Amino acid sequence: MYLDPNSPSIPQALHVGADRFAELRHRIHANPELGADVPHTSQLVAGLLREWGYDVHSVGGHGLVGQLKVGNGTSTIGLRADMDALPMQERTGLPYASQVAGRMHACGHDGHTATLLAAAEHLAATRNFNGTLNLIFQPDEEGLTGAVAMMEDGLFERFPCDGIYAFHNAPGLPLGVAVVQSGPLGGSSDRVTVTFSGRGGHGAMPNLAVDPTLALASTVVALQGIVSRNVAPVDAAVISVGQMQAGTTHNIIPETAMLKLSVRATKPEVRELLETRIREVITHQAASYGVCAEIVYERLVPAICNTPEQTAIARRAVASVLGEERVIQVPPSSQMGSEDFAWMLEKRPGCYFALGNGLGGQWVGCSLHNDGYDFNDKLIPIGAACWVALVEDQLRAEA
Repeated sequence: MYLDPNSPSIPQALHVGADRFAELRHRIHANPELGADVPHTSQLVAGLLREWGYDVHSVGGHGLVGQLKVGNGTSTIGLRADMDALPMQERTGLPYASQVAGRMHACGHDGHTATLLAAAEHLAATRNFNGTLNLIFQPDEEGLTGAVAMMEDGLFERFPCDGIYAFHNAPGLPLGVAVVQSGPLGGSSDRVTVTFSGRGGHGAMPNLAVDPTLALASTVVALQGIVSRNVAPVDAAVISVGQMQAGTTHNIIPETAMLKLSVRATKPEVRELLETRIREVITHQAASYGVCAEIVYERLVPAICNTPEQTAIARRAVASVLGEERVIQVPPSSQMGSEDFAWMLEKRPGCYFALGNGLGGQWVGCSLHNDGYDFNDKLIPIGAACWVALVEDQLRAEA
């Protein structure tokens, strides 16, 4: 099932430059930056793009667009890579491991950036397309604000795109295998903070207090019935308890108790149902124990929804590199992670797809957002070849 990174379906120049872009990836990996504050990564990307002939523009803070116009074609395309890291301590022991305590490229954004740069160099050198190529390098994907910040700064008004595309590496999927499919991919992401307020008191005299921890505990159990009993079995939804906090010591009944939830769904109507039922369950559970509940419900990002035409274009391009048998589909419920590229897909048609990061070596059982994760350098020429094929297909040069 593996694709040989030296496959003839990958342009020779990408084979030749593979080690150089792996070293570039290691440089980014060793110097991770967080959120919207990615000045050094952005500066590095901008310098390379200018060197290769792109017009480079700042958009939404440290976000960048590298634009290259070839010929007189009116078609436009946008390819996006994310640049930010995560606030966690790396424990890979790699020679290029993070040099910044508490920061790590544990999601592969260093690899996404290096892969798009490898494609950028090749496309600028060959210019085998007719139209406008917009390369979008985005900060703060992890905080789910980077896409919105770039769009609020006029991303698509300044750099129109007939179609937009992005990929994510997928640990556990063999190298050379891709998931490209129309419709939902992943889930929306919402977060809920609940504060139960009662009356504190002595642990030896609970009858004189109004205990908010009972309401919290009962709510945790009751919430688990929403997905199993209110959501249709064919639909995907997740309600996860991420944090519970109450009290200071053994013998004091606290006055407040706090609960934090992560809520995900693949369909907008299921997302609405979840919010309605979560609010009802929390409110009635609190009332049954005589406490008050304050609910802060935050809508973070919608689910990815790939458009049919652009998905067909992406699938054709990826299959030309990997082979038809290596381009697969999966149930939407198999991966409920969220992506702020979804905001861009609400404004422009496009496709977000996954490329296998591999099964062996460093990547055995090591998921994203894990302190032992690393991006597979062998994916760089494969991903770059997919980008090249996509651009050359959608922006076909006139014969």
